[in-house]
Amino acid sequence: MPTITAGKAVADNAKIKDFYPEIIVPKALEIGPKIQNTFAKAYKRGVNIAFGTDAGVFPHGLNAKEFGYMVEVGMPPMAALQSATLTNAKVLGLSNELGQLKAGYLADIVATSDDPTTNIATLEHVTFVMKEGVVYKN
Repeated sequence: MPTITAGKAVADNAKIKDFYPEIIVPKALEIGPKIQNTFAKAYKRGVNIAFGTDAGVFPHGLNAKEFGYMVEVGMPPMAALQSATLTNAKVLGLSNELGQLKAGYLADIVATSDDPTTNIATLEHVTFVMKEGVVYKN
């Protein structure tokens, strides 16, 4: 469950004077590209990738940027989407009730105005949210 966004945030923060102690800055600057490159190698070698964010090191609400970073290094958009749905349900041991739009499964749905398989950045602008069948945003 790599978190490219976290690595990029740490690297970006290292460019802000006095954000980290000086001894931390070189490693922080190095980590962003290293995480994304490691992700690319793992994906290309067939490693199953689950979606994660480590949102504690960057502002909450920016989690969907992870999809774009995944696609940037070669993961197809549909595989990126499945990493956050099918794969995460499997990792949680809940693949019989989560991760798919299927009768009998929990109705947890997000939607966007554009097709994420052709514009992955649309996931940063969710227009509809349903959790367990209750609409929270429409």
